[in-house]
Amino acid sequence: MKTILDYSIERKFWRMGIEHLAGIDEAGRGPLAGPVVAAAVIFSPEVWIYGVDDSKKLNQHRREKFFDVIQQSAVSIGVGIVQHDCIDEINIYQATMKAMAESVTALDPVPAQLLIDGPRYQNSNIPYKAIIDGDALCFTIAAASIIAKVTRDRLMMEYHEQFPQYGFAKHKGYGTREHLEAIRKYGPCEIHRRSFRMPAKQ
Repeated sequence: MKTILDYSIERKFWRMGIEHLAGIDEAGRGPLAGPVVAAAVIFSPEVWIYGVDDSKKLNQHRREKFFDVIQQSAVSIGVGIVQHDCIDEINIYQATMKAMAESVTALDPVPAQLLIDGPRYQNSNIPYKAIIDGDALCFTIAAASIIAKVTRDRLMMEYHEQFPQYGFAKHKGYGTREHLEAIRKYGPCEIHRRSFRMPAKQ
């Protein structure tokens, strides 16, 4: 069943008089290296950017294009970044929750309602709605997914300059065959997540 990205979720809250809604999503839960990044975005009611969608459905060129448009169109954008060493210390789930919370804290104005991609959220003193596949259903969450993805990709491009032998510019730290072969050849570098189990050699 095809999902439809629209404003129907936001409009339920606008009708209740809640203006400042923040959509929140993350990027980087699955990779073997690098940080997990979350983004929170607030738009004025009825602001629409044609073509915005779940970041996974967009190619790099379109994500970069929409990243700039979202920056120009949003009331506020917050970003939270939790590095590899913290992921190893507290686990990826808790690190994701931490990054999301940090992205919300960075917003100005403070949102009255959070729209979260995924089945759960925690440690919030702001009302929230967790939405499975929210990045494919909710415009504001989709915009946050683009901010999170592009922000993380740019960080991984910087890490590529430090550790070119791993190919981070291409796979962004995910467990591709190329990446796994590089880890086997060179061993892990300082941004690899030690708590993640490396897949067995095929």
